[in-house]
Amino acid sequence: MTQEITSRKHHDKSGSAPAGKAPRQPFSVRNVVKSLGPGLITGASDDDPSGIGTYSQAGAQLGYGIGWTMLLTFPLMTAIQEISARVGRVTGHGISGNVCRHYPPWLLIIVVTLLFIANTVNIAADLSAMADATKLLIGGPAILYVVLFGVTSVAAQIFMNYRRYVAVLKWLTLTLFAYVAALAFAKVSWTEALAGVLVPRITWSADYFTTIVAIFGTTISPYLFFWQASQEAEDQRVDVTKHPLIEKHYGARKEFSRIRADTITGMAFSNLIALSIIVTAAASLHAAGKTDIQTSAQAAEALRPIAGPFAEVIFALGIVGTGLLAIPVLAGATAYAVGEGWRWPVGLARKPSEAAAFYSVLAFSGAIGIALNFTPINPISALYWSAVVNGVLAVPVMVLLMFMASRNDVMGRFVIGGWLYRLGWLSTSAMALSVIAMGVGLLL
Repeated sequence: MTQEITSRKHHDKSGSAPAGKAPRQPFSVRNVVKSLGPGLITGASDDDPSGIGTYSQAGAQLGYGIGWTMLLTFPLMTAIQEISARVGRVTGHGISGNVCRHYPPWLLIIVVTLLFIANTVNIAADLSAMADATKLLIGGPAILYVVLFGVTSVAAQIFMNYRRYVAVLKWLTLTLFAYVAALAFAKVSWTEALAGVLVPRITWSADYFTTIVAIFGTTISPYLFFWQASQEAEDQRVDVTKHPLIEKHYGARKEFSRIRADTITGMAFSNLIALSIIVTAAASLHAAGKTDIQTSAQAAEALRPIAGPFAEVIFALGIVGTGLLAIPVLAGATAYAVGEGWRWPVGLARKPSEAAAFYSVLAFSGAIGIALNFTPINPISALYWSAVVNGVLAVPVMVLLMFMASRNDVMGRFVIGGWLYRLGWLSTSAMALSVIAMGVGLLL
């Protein structure tokens, strides 16, 4: 098995080097955000309203002592997301696109079906949380907000220019700083918070390990693997100067460096926000004995008497912003998985007439997510378990991804090796062990 790619000095045949040094661009937040890509959006969308509910619940129930999970998951999720991105960039196909080409059809059907179910339930829960947060802020009927947010998110994906749409998603990531701001209103014991991050406190109970799996399932989610891989393939298709690296090797080193920087930034951002939510919930809710928080909207509402109305408003605004970011990723990941698996024309850069089946799946997933809010099924009560299902589903998907990334017929000279390969398997093993521990706990 080959290791990380060796240094090669090649010049791009598509053009010659400029005559002199390009003028240095002035620093601006806009330029920094513009230089980032799928990794940033993937990491930010990980902190969706359902994730916020899970982190709030964990902090409220277990206090600062659960903070160590964020330190553990950072290198693990960074490795598995970088591997996903490399698969997309090297092959020019997302995960489903590679599964359908190299594995039996029944495996593809199982994985895509479970992903569709988990993502659609997640969309329903996110819409419900966004609606509740909006109702908390301005009043009005929650169900109207469900329809408004759902239709807006789907319509934007279908009809908005791809580059402009990606730019909007990038700027939406800034809404996550609301949870860093919320820390200012919580009376945090920083000594205890730091100890919670650095020193694991494990309770041997089914509830504790179920919470761990829910956190892992929210943090290391299958839809994130599919989305980032497909977005790398999509960006390559949109840029006429780029080709799948397995076809044209030039520039691979630069591309892998970009992917690594983008992924590390996105995952660090994601875990910082998640940790901020856990610490806020621990300092405000757990300290006040409010351990029965079930949703992100409940967490926002519960902050009012403890941390003040500003904390409640900031928390609620963050829920709406992250939902507008996450729902397109959830629906898009589903559409990519189904479309690539059946070799349809896919991509948000394509016009609806050019990828009708792809956009139909995207719209169908969003429509079911909206419809679930009109049924007796409470999407919020299913939320926690959907995170657990994501955790369980992640294990076989990660195993499949690791085998795929090490196959010469898939990755050519760019098979994953070295520390990245080992860290990817460590991530897979950690997720599997947490699922096994949960299962043992439930049986005892």
